[in-house]
Amino acid sequence: MSATPNPPLSVGIGGLGAIGFAVAKALDAGIPGLALKAVSARDREAATKRVASFKHKPAVVGLADLAELCDVVVECCPAKEFASVMEPAIARGRIVMPLSVGQLLERGDLIERARQTGARIIVPTGALLGLDAVRAAAEGEIRSVRMVSRKPPAGLKGAPYLEQHKIDVDAIKTPTKIFDGSARDGARGFPANVNVAAALSLAGIGPDKTRLEIWADPTVTRNTHTIELDADSVRLTMTTENVPDADNPRTGRNTPLSTIACLRSLTATLKVGT
Repeated sequence: MSATPNPPLSVGIGGLGAIGFAVAKALDAGIPGLALKAVSARDREAATKRVASFKHKPAVVGLADLAELCDVVVECCPAKEFASVMEPAIARGRIVMPLSVGQLLERGDLIERARQTGARIIVPTGALLGLDAVRAAAEGEIRSVRMVSRKPPAGLKGAPYLEQHKIDVDAIKTPTKIFDGSARDGARGFPANVNVAAALSLAGIGPDKTRLEIWADPTVTRNTHTIELDADSVRLTMTTENVPDADNPRTGRNTPLSTIACLRSLTATLKVGT
């Protein structure tokens, strides 16, 4: 006698920009065990038009409404909208996938709240190589973690740190280090650029011990991240070169693909990696 299949998990997407729309299209095309139920964006009329050609049109709702309708909520909004997605989803005990991971460093209380409500916060790998290896090393003793990020100057525009320090990236003609500090401070200064550093810090030794350098580098065409980790079990050096998204150069093309893979793993029969 065959087993009765479980009903699909309903998925809501908060933010329908370059990342959110790519994830929504993949869900509409079909991922076993998952069904796109709702999307949310600041401009609901524009969002409605974007999903008009979908085979299974999702509801277009407010950010807080995603938690009411969906088992899984994917947050890929501007950083200022982070809490509007995360707080109601955690309150209702949902599975939440935040892409604005840097904001999670500022809202550590949400992790404790999730423990109380039974919610799960799952951070996709995103633009980084080797988070599985970092998590494994963290089961032992990690002595140090350092990440060096190099981006084309245009991909850094609009960062609060640049405005605070009056750094004009358009004037940078040679590779220039513009930030050197902790992952926590980097996430505050570059909320749209270094979610990768926040994810690395959460996988390893925390945002205050994880060191981060950011370079505006006109000689590169890809968002490049190099991780150096020293632990009692392993020494790692890993470099990832991500092709910037054409619509949003602050992020790489691999970020939505990583989110899709993370969603797929929720219901996959075979899951490879932690």
